[in-house]
Amino acid sequence: MYQKIYQVDAFTAILFKGNPAAVCPLDEWIDDNLMQNIAMENNLSETVFYVKYDDGYQIRWFTPNMEVDLCGHATLAASFVLFNYECHTGNEIRFYSLRSGQLYVRKDGDFLTMNFPSDIIVKSDISPDLSDCFDIKPSKVFKGKTDYMFLFDNEDVVRNIVPNFEKISKLNARGVIITSKGIKADFVSRFFGPQSGVDEDPVTGSAHTTLIPYWAEKLNRNELQAVQVSARTGHLRCKYLDDRVEISGQAVLFMKGEIFL
Repeated sequence: MYQKIYQVDAFTAILFKGNPAAVCPLDEWIDDNLMQNIAMENNLSETVFYVKYDDGYQIRWFTPNMEVDLCGHATLAASFVLFNYECHTGNEIRFYSLRSGQLYVRKDGDFLTMNFPSDIIVKSDISPDLSDCFDIKPSKVFKGKTDYMFLFDNEDVVRNIVPNFEKISKLNARGVIITSKGIKADFVSRFFGPQSGVDEDPVTGSAHTTLIPYWAEKLNRNELQAVQVSARTGHLRCKYLDDRVEISGQAVLFMKGEIFL
């Protein structure tokens, strides 16, 4: 059996920046264990699979060690592949996830804009388990559907903070978003998910379903520019739409080939 595969750098227009994702177009769903093994073998933060479904596509996302509810950069990568290499017609794609519902992506010139549900966050007490996750204590902590969000005082702290991966891995969450107001961008962030098989994710689109509602309210502005300040760096255009958010970015192809199964 031969399986087509693409590797795409998402949230960047520059190769070797942004966040790489593997994209596997399927004619029909294959065994879950096989998808998980493909993701493990790829050893990227996400491998995304999709199948044509009615007037859209069903979509699923796998880290090297688990299936996740939602992944933004891999959805962006899958859309980039569909628009440019898999003959999707029109300027909009409708994805459906059993875990996250309807997801929409439209083509805006060189940018792809994803429409995702907004996260709802609740303020949390800063327990020792949380404060020990980094070498600097956060000023505030919030909990969303799958992630914690730690607020810090400035961008320099976010860039230079030292994570304790052992402590983070023991939290009951997909991972931890850290964020602050930006210097040039409206806000910056990083994402750590050792419990999901990804110590630090270079650019995390799904985390922005949590970040955008918070910073839109904090800055009293619904259209925002964001940078994920990982070593690879990613740039995102963001828009808050109450119960939905829009997340826009570019992408670039690194590789296409075949898996031999």
